[in-house]
Amino acid sequence: MNLDVIGFGALNLDKLYHVNSIAREDEESYIQDYTESCGGSAANTVIGISRLGNKTGFVGKVGADPEGSLLLNNLQNENVNTNMVQIADTDRSGTVNGYIDEEGQRALYVDPGVNDCIKLDDVDLEVLNSSKILHLSSFVGKKYLDSIETQKTVLKNVSNAVKVSLDPGRLYVEKGFEFMDQFLSRTDILLLNLEELKFLKTNLDTGDDVVKGCDELHEEYSIDIMVVKLGSEGAYVSSNSKSEFINAFEVKCVDTTGAGDAFNAGFLHSQLKGEDVLKSGLVGNFVASNCVTEYGATRGLPDISKVEDILKK
Repeated sequence: MNLDVIGFGALNLDKLYHVNSIAREDEESYIQDYTESCGGSAANTVIGISRLGNKTGFVGKVGADPEGSLLLNNLQNENVNTNMVQIADTDRSGTVNGYIDEEGQRALYVDPGVNDCIKLDDVDLEVLNSSKILHLSSFVGKKYLDSIETQKTVLKNVSNAVKVSLDPGRLYVEKGFEFMDQFLSRTDILLLNLEELKFLKTNLDTGDDVVKGCDELHEEYSIDIMVVKLGSEGAYVSSNSKSEFINAFEVKCVDTTGAGDAFNAGFLHSQLKGEDVLKSGLVGNFVASNCVTEYGATRGLPDISKVEDILKK
């Protein structure tokens, strides 16, 4: 079984509350609407890649509960191979309570459930080594560290022929360089947002500093490709031969949930097709711009025909 991309990360049922504003300490807001959708950073990205016509799989864990059935069926309906998604006999599936304001901004509260309990026996290294890209995202790892330790062990054993893509999120970068070192040392494609880059390079502010921060990470860890996602400002992409700020597409944003994951999907799809970082960044921005026009992380993800149209322009 040869897959183009395998995702390894949390699977969560996103419970999204649409509110008039996101309440701060001692404030009150009210709920205007409620939706549910299947999520998890790496899962969102893999679904986006699958919709673009690639063969994908996933390493994850769900509970034997209604949420777990929804998450597993959703991956299968999106043509994602689920042979390495384990069903736990005990404990609950992961969930995220999300609060989205009228500007599309969000606050998220994560209940990891069984996500943090993935062991090495749950992973088929032979299948991983036959893939083209292994895409990792973060686990909470507060109560159990199984999944994080399994990711680290996988990185030691995965073939150098497999490109490793990492979107560490705030959960991982806030743990600092000592924690991140083993991940960064085996990462070929690093996908960050600006705040995450600032955690790794604390003196960053201007665009020039973004360039400097990426250059330093290139040099320190021999990372082939750096991406800094800048939201409505687009993205900065950098490789050993090319780098550039790429403008975002102008769309009406209703929900930013999953926008970064959508960018990852477009970017990695383009890398699979042999495009350079500039074209990959363009496609990443386009897929993200489609995502934010719908509620939830995957409803707005485009199919391959729309991406092919944008590449022709």
